[in-house]
Amino acid sequence: MTSVGHSAGGAIGWWRTKVRQFVRHVRARVSVGERAAVATWLTPDQLALFDSMHVADRRHGLDVVATLRSDAVTDDEVLLAGLLHDAGKGHTSVVPRIVYALGQAYGRWIWTVASVVPPMGRAIRRLRDHADTSADLAARNGCSPRTVDLIRHQDAPTDPVAGVQLQLADEAN
Repeated sequence: MTSVGHSAGGAIGWWRTKVRQFVRHVRARVSVGERAAVATWLTPDQLALFDSMHVADRRHGLDVVATLRSDAVTDDEVLLAGLLHDAGKGHTSVVPRIVYALGQAYGRWIWTVASVVPPMGRAIRRLRDHADTSADLAARNGCSPRTVDLIRHQDAPTDPVAGVQLQLADEAN
């Protein structure tokens, strides 16, 4: 059975979530005010990393931070992890992201078939490895070892409190 069958709400819930994510991706914007607000709590290197992210990943990071804050999370390391956790996705367009999600849900054979097209293969590998890449980028841009660890283990948290908070906020957005 695929992971779609195991998710809350089954296949219909999974598809509903993915359609919502697609719409958010294509409509993603970060306002000048939001960017200015982020600049007040990031170092220049961290801000440069944030600015280098795809606009959809910047928007998603801001939404994850908002969810964390609404859950009363005030730990700067967790908030920073929420903001930058997808930095390693690069400027991957929406089509490889769709193919990647389908492969997660219906089997990695989809990635193999799609990878026949060389740019698609590179994009799928980038998405597959994005947690490690994001963690490495965060480390190179002055994030604490704890923030780096939260990012690296975003899909399988090793921190039973902060890691789970990050994972839940990520999944909610």
